[in-house]
Amino acid sequence: MSKARGNLVEGVVTFVIGLGLWLFTGDVEVPVVALTKVGIVMMCVGGALVASGLWREARGKN
Repeated sequence: MSKARGNLVEGVVTFVIGLGLWLFTGDVEVPVVALTKVGIVMMCVGGALVASGLWREARGKN
């Protein structure tokens, strides 16, 4: 698997997990962090990974 494709897959999985946390953990109490905010951060990281994968794919760098 090329680096670009790996970034795309990892980014999509991270984004989907973050989206699930953001949508479905609003009522869950955790002592240190709010899971909805963790979900937002994970969606941002996932989006950055997808963008990196698309950039590498467009540039042809594996």
